[in-house]
Amino acid sequence: MENEYDVRLIYLIAIVSLPISLNAQLSPGDLAKVHEHLEGNLNCTQCHILGEKVSDDKCLSCHLELKSRINQNKGFHASAAVKVKNCASCHSDHHGKGFQIVRFDEKSFDHKAVGYELTGKHARIDCKACHRPAHIVSDGIRLKKYTYLGLDSKCLNCHEDAHQNTLSKSCSNCHSTEAFVPASNFQHQKTKYNLLGKHKSVDCKQCHPVETRNGEKFQRFSGIAFSNCSNCHTDVHKKELGLKCNECHTEESFQKFIGNDRFNHTATGFFLKGKHKSLDCSKCHNTTLPFNLVFQDRKGIKEDQCITCHKDIHEGKFGIDCKECHSTDGFRKINHPDKFDHNLTNYKLEGKHQQVDCKLCHKEDFTKNIPHETCASCHKDFHDGQFYKNGLNTDCASCHTVQSFSISHYTIEQHQSGTFPLTGAHEATACSACHLKESKWTFTNLPEKCVGCHQDVHGGYINQQYDPNQNCTVCHQTDSWQNIQFDHSKTGYQLKGAHSKQACMNCHGLTTNETGHPYKHFNYKKSNCTDCHNNVHGNQFEINGITNCVSCHGFENWKAIFFNHDSTAFKLEGKHKEVSCGKCHRETLVENKKIIQFKIEKFECVDCHH
Repeated sequence: MENEYDVRLIYLIAIVSLPISLNAQLSPGDLAKVHEHLEGNLNCTQCHILGEKVSDDKCLSCHLELKSRINQNKGFHASAAVKVKNCASCHSDHHGKGFQIVRFDEKSFDHKAVGYELTGKHARIDCKACHRPAHIVSDGIRLKKYTYLGLDSKCLNCHEDAHQNTLSKSCSNCHSTEAFVPASNFQHQKTKYNLLGKHKSVDCKQCHPVETRNGEKFQRFSGIAFSNCSNCHTDVHKKELGLKCNECHTEESFQKFIGNDRFNHTATGFFLKGKHKSLDCSKCHNTTLPFNLVFQDRKGIKEDQCITCHKDIHEGKFGIDCKECHSTDGFRKINHPDKFDHNLTNYKLEGKHQQVDCKLCHKEDFTKNIPHETCASCHKDFHDGQFYKNGLNTDCASCHTVQSFSISHYTIEQHQSGTFPLTGAHEATACSACHLKESKWTFTNLPEKCVGCHQDVHGGYINQQYDPNQNCTVCHQTDSWQNIQFDHSKTGYQLKGAHSKQACMNCHGLTTNETGHPYKHFNYKKSNCTDCHNNVHGNQFEINGITNCVSCHGFENWKAIFFNHDSTAFKLEGKHKEVSCGKCHRETLVENKKIIQFKIEKFECVDCHH
């Protein structure tokens, strides 16, 4: 019984002692101090996967801050050189409690790999100057005894805000890492107030004063008024000339005056117009006065008080309201007719006279009387004396008006009462067609016969008895040249029927392929039909070489209305009256010409009937 008890005791002691023996055999060494809470065989799987190496996933399951940054592709462990490695390649353990598991050469470490490149003074200070708990923004990370995590890249995370929250938090807009002062990145032209001229050379403190705020030395850069020069400078004009100093002055020099084209003179109550706008200020103002008085020597003068500055050359004859006649565009440019009432004079201005420059008529003093009884008093006789009668020139007003000289008001009714009344097409003809030759107008001693203006197209081919003294009106009318009214019976050949409806040129014109004067056939005498018409019957009806067509045919058409078969040698009787002409009178060939045989010399029945 005792032996059994001893055996069980020995067995129990062996089981209890087994982990100590196994740990000595399985662990390669003590863990670093930061991992000592993971000592013991029962904690191996906190880092290791049985049968494999250390798992990165298990490392990151504890180091959650690193896992978060790697997932965001931020920081050193997300860099291209590091993310391809496993954790144990840099942070191996089991080298003893004093082993530094996080180790690297601070001097050769490339800080750019963490996403924040060290420049300027940052590259020259000790790591611990920045990587200290006071600069860690995360409360969880700040509790760690040893870490490089948790810093923010913003300047104010490490540095005090010297501007006390009055400027942007983006310090690099003005400052560099080489030195906080001077602010080498600052560009004044990017602010709302660009520095020009003398402002460029002024010390910053002149505009941005140094003061004490919250117990600290403070230089004010924001909240500086700059809308008007008087925010900084003394207004030597005592507000008499407004607050827009840049209308007259520049940043180059207060003494440099540029107000001639820029100063808003309207603000003074005297609006500059016309020639006043181009005048130099010194023409009206005494620029030698002290600053507090300069440009105020004309104060209170109204725009209509011209004689305050200008001499009245009319000596009061037209009153003192100069603008009734003159304008500021020019003293010699007169505002008429709506300004100066010329009707008050002995000559009322009308029509084109209203647009004429006064000096064209008033060549001397405006108040001196000038002749104005007739147009010729001022105007040259355009017609060079054509209308002189009894030593006097007819007044222009009989044809022209002051509205326009180029438009004549000489009427058709007046022309009809002259030596050449207008009829027909002459009434619709422009005056220039008859009266304007070689750029000269002529109204007197003009020819009255047709050939005085028109070409005699007949050129002597008409007998004088039908054209006495080239009197075209014997045949032609003024309504139209083509309207012919000639009594052809005077020629001994009266026009009848279709002849009376023909145009003259159908009979008197040139024949086909004929050349020469187009009207030469008006002088011939022909009365036989065959003189104009083809003799379709040949010589069948000739008597003494003449065929008398009118014995059968009339003048209205070619029909043989006068032919009577009973007057021939063969009187038609019975059925013969019903037979068409062509049954008996057939086409035959005579001298190589086809004609219809009308003259038949055989009248026996057997001559036609077979």
